[in-house]
Amino acid sequence: MAFSSQSQGGGAGLHRPLADINVTPLVDVMLVLLIVFMITAPMLAQGLKVDLPQAKASQPVNPKEPIVVSVTKEGHVAVGADEVDMADLVGLLLGKAEGDRSRTIQLRADRESSYGAIIGVIDTLASNGMVHIALISDAKARPAAAIANNRGADQTAAISAAAPVSASVR
Repeated sequence: MAFSSQSQGGGAGLHRPLADINVTPLVDVMLVLLIVFMITAPMLAQGLKVDLPQAKASQPVNPKEPIVVSVTKEGHVAVGADEVDMADLVGLLLGKAEGDRSRTIQLRADRESSYGAIIGVIDTLASNGMVHIALISDAKARPAAAIANNRGADQTAAISAAAPVSASVR
C-alpha cells in the first residue's frame, strides 16, 4: 500500500512517520532508464551509417612488413635467418628498408643473451636514425619447473610471463 492514514487512535493531530517504502517511483525510473539504454546501446555499438564518397585516384595502403633482427644467447646478430656482423648491420637494414629509416625493426633476443649485446644493437640502430624499434617477447608462460631450475623455487611466484612489448626509442 502506498499511503496509510497518519492519525490513528491516540489523539487528534498526532502524526507518526510513514513506515512503508513506496517503490512505484523507483520502478518508473528504472523502466525509463532501461528504455533509454535499449535505444542508445545499438547506436553506440554500430556507429552511424554513412554513405562514403568514392575516389578514383585512391590506392589501398600497403603496410610494410617489419624487419626482424635477432640476437642469440652467444651475442651473434642475425637479420632474418642470415647472420650479420655488427659493422654491416646498418647497411644491410637500410638496403632491406630501401632507405626508409622510419621502417619498424623488430628486435628479438634470446632470454639468456647478454644485456650488453641487446643494448649494442639498439644503440647502433638508434644512432643511425632507425628509431622505430619494437622489442618482441613471448606471451606464453614458462613452465614452473624451468623457472625453478634457473632462478630458485622461492622466486617462482614472483615471476610471470611478459606480454608482447613494443617500444619506440626516441
